[in-house]
Amino acid sequence: MSEITALDPVVNVDIDKKRSLVDESQIGEEAKRARVEIERVKKRKVAMLLCYSGQVFINLNSIYLIYRNPGMQTIEEELINSMLKAELISEEAFTTPQQMQFQRAARTDKGVSAARQVVSLKLPEKAKVEEINEHLPEQIRALGIKRTTKGFNSKSSCDARTYSYMLPTFSFTPPEQEISEAFRVTPEILEEVRTTLKIFEGTHNFHNFTSRKKPLDPSANRYIMSFCCEEPFLCGDIEFVVLKVKGQSFMLHQIRKMVGVVIAVVRGLTTKETIIRAWNTDRLDIPVAPGLGLVLEEVHYDRYNQKFGKDGIHEVLSWQEFDKDVKDFKEKFIHPSILETEIQEKSYPLMLKGQYTSTLFGRWIIHKGPLQEIVV
Repeated sequence: MSEITALDPVVNVDIDKKRSLVDESQIGEEAKRARVEIERVKKRKVAMLLCYSGQVFINLNSIYLIYRNPGMQTIEEELINSMLKAELISEEAFTTPQQMQFQRAARTDKGVSAARQVVSLKLPEKAKVEEINEHLPEQIRALGIKRTTKGFNSKSSCDARTYSYMLPTFSFTPPEQEISEAFRVTPEILEEVRTTLKIFEGTHNFHNFTSRKKPLDPSANRYIMSFCCEEPFLCGDIEFVVLKVKGQSFMLHQIRKMVGVVIAVVRGLTTKETIIRAWNTDRLDIPVAPGLGLVLEEVHYDRYNQKFGKDGIHEVLSWQEFDKDVKDFKEKFIHPSILETEIQEKSYPLMLKGQYTSTLFGRWIIHKGPLQEIVV
């Protein structure tokens, strides 16, 4: 019989290999069981209310679901990753969000914040926002989850969207005056702003208020339900005002261009007739206001609520019970972010002096009005 000595390591190596294989097999089986458990949990279609500050993230965009880049810091990536960590979704759903029917109600571009964004998806019946928020950065909060019908889609079921646009009142400084943060808007200027905003209400062809949209494209027709201006308020030493617009849907840059032309009209760079001309087939170069102050305020589900909100099974998607949470979040994250960024970047003074080239304000100042036949 041969004696096993320290010079014969083969047996120990084989034992270690077998143990390693057993350990890996056990880990694999445990992971598989965990995945199966997540998949076995009964899931329901729900609507989730979110709020977030857009200054830190690349925001909610349908393109994300098609061309996903897990390394990018996006709202979707943070949200879906938090649900995976909370074991509310499987690895497959994390990799392919379409599996859980993930959809957002309204697109928000880079830098745009949301006070009340809604996403629809399938989650376990007992899913709680606390589990999700535990793994989210503080600039993104899930406020509420409500059960919906199986066919609910947060985008296609939405009747309208309301956006706000916060801007310093010195944006309306008359051209003959020096632009200053000490500027305070007069009642007469406020009335001019409100009168100009009213012109946009109704259904119009907004092909000049977006990019790559042909004048006769039916999708350029958009319905604006209301466009108003709230009372001015001080934020630090700067006076601000909030414009609120409610419409069925909006195109890329549409609201920012609407605000841009309103500023131009109130400052005397052009007339109200320019807005009406912009709805015709002529090409006009409409100035674009900075994206900084744009916030998705609310998404509306009036038809859905009327049909399903009182059936005793599904909840009304109005979210008033979270108004205080939304207000607190805006005051803590959204408004300070807008103010601080404006103080640092001074996008409005640059725009008004014609130095913010992407707005075309410089060309409007030189030519005293819009230029025809220039593709935006």
